[in-house]
Amino acid sequence: MTPKELRAFCLSFNATVEDFPFNPDTSVFKVCGKLFALTDLGASPLTVNLKCDPEDAIRLRAEHEGLIVPGYHMNKRHWNTVTADGTLPDRLLRELIEDSYDLVVAGLPRADRLRLDRP
Repeated sequence: MTPKELRAFCLSFNATVEDFPFNPDTSVFKVCGKLFALTDLGASPLTVNLKCDPEDAIRLRAEHEGLIVPGYHMNKRHWNTVTADGTLPDRLLRELIEDSYDLVVAGLPRADRLRLDRP
């Protein structure tokens, strides 16, 4: 997945915005003000921090050693840093991004979740 494809995929989710609260190079993708993906689209290798269920996080780290690691500068229990250099299948990367978005949405107040469900 290229940086352009990663950005487009993150922005394809309902009510997602890209923000730069840390510096002009670090893209933060949020839904209803809550972070679900964080990346430097110009970095090499391209990596992205994604929220993950704690049990899945451990399993993914074991299955993809070196490519999925505890979240850099994040809560290591709930966040993974995923290397998006083409080694992992794009399908898996897309699933991990979607899971991160879904986890964040599930934690939103009910009123916000209902607004997201409307067309």
